[in-house]
Amino acid sequence: MSDIMYISSSEATTTWWKRLHHRRVNRWSLRALYILLFVTITADFWANEKPIYCQIDGNTYWPIFYSYARPLGIVAPNGKLEQINWLTESYDRVVRCPIPYSPTTIDRKNMRAIGPGGNQRFASLRFRHWLGTDELGKDVAAGLIHGTRIALMVGLVAMLFASIIGISLGAIAGYYGDTRLSWPRQRFGVLILGSLPWVFYGWIAPVPWGLEQTFLTRLLWILFTLVLLLLVSRVLVPRRPNQIMIAWPLDFCIMRIIEMLNAIPALLLLLAIVATLEKSSLFLVMAIIGVIRWTGIARFVRAEMLKIRDQHYIEAGRVIGLKENQILWRHALPNGLRPVLITIAFGISGAILLEAFLSFLGIGLPPDMVTWGTMLNKIKSNPNAWWLAFFPGMAIFVTVTIFNILGEGLTEALDR
Repeated sequence: MSDIMYISSSEATTTWWKRLHHRRVNRWSLRALYILLFVTITADFWANEKPIYCQIDGNTYWPIFYSYARPLGIVAPNGKLEQINWLTESYDRVVRCPIPYSPTTIDRKNMRAIGPGGNQRFASLRFRHWLGTDELGKDVAAGLIHGTRIALMVGLVAMLFASIIGISLGAIAGYYGDTRLSWPRQRFGVLILGSLPWVFYGWIAPVPWGLEQTFLTRLLWILFTLVLLLLVSRVLVPRRPNQIMIAWPLDFCIMRIIEMLNAIPALLLLLAIVATLEKSSLFLVMAIIGVIRWTGIARFVRAEMLKIRDQHYIEAGRVIGLKENQILWRHALPNGLRPVLITIAFGISGAILLEAFLSFLGIGLPPDMVTWGTMLNKIKSNPNAWWLAFFPGMAIFVTVTIFNILGEGLTEALDR
């Protein structure tokens, strides 16, 4: 009897995180993800032409740490370290990275795409290209390691943008619906009158304060002027008793926006937006991917809010006098976020695939940036160089599979 009670008690207190670890494939996926994150953080110490530690003419240097500290102003500029050729320099003592090449390092002795088992020319065995080189002599292993940083950064940052947009709009649509948020009629009049100045100053006039006219600055300026317009309308027309109120059809409007975005293939929409960029930027690509991938998160959050908004503790909050905004953001939303983790896990894998596709086409990213997609692109000019397709292709496959397995594991863990 005591055993039965013990099992029941443990099952009752088991969290979704423990249930996620119940399956072996989920545990191994999490371990692989930890490894990828570790490689992402420490990539410069695994593959870099700069040594970790060296002595030159009796002076001690830490070149990799210097490359981090110099842009932050922690250390003073050192002209010798800025101009030195790290591969040919004569050192008194040196501790190199396991792979003594950066992803952009060109080894002129091993150009024309030499394979892992090919006849390579190197001074010593530690300078061998263990996964081969591309047609410019760039090390494939170094590209894989630093490509891991780009892939995970794109996936995580893009889904951060998508989560902020999707959670906010989904919570508003599900909680307020079409009738729960109303404004005085006069306030809508102020918004209508202010819409023309907003369109001119927000969409047409140049971005002020000397900022560069880019897609991101224009988008941020449009959002800023919209928020400013809403605040002005609220100040000019405060709430008073016996006012005629008009409800915002928030749920209707947000769901129609989601349907319009879902009707357009994400890849075509992404290509259309990236084509308007004046210059290539990794940050802009991440932001654009996040902007077009928020719809799934919004629908999940909306569905949860539709269930939560009529719960007893929500009604109790209204009875004791809490404002609707306080109830939504402090009480309702935190209880509806767990299913969003599933969408985020699958969304990260989708964002990684989108970035790989863009870099494979050479669109949106700086031309000198090495990613898994740009490495795959090299196979077009070297069809027989199988290693240029196999290794980055396997990296994309393994990373996407990890997040898909975790997404399925979260689905099972949260449904119990």
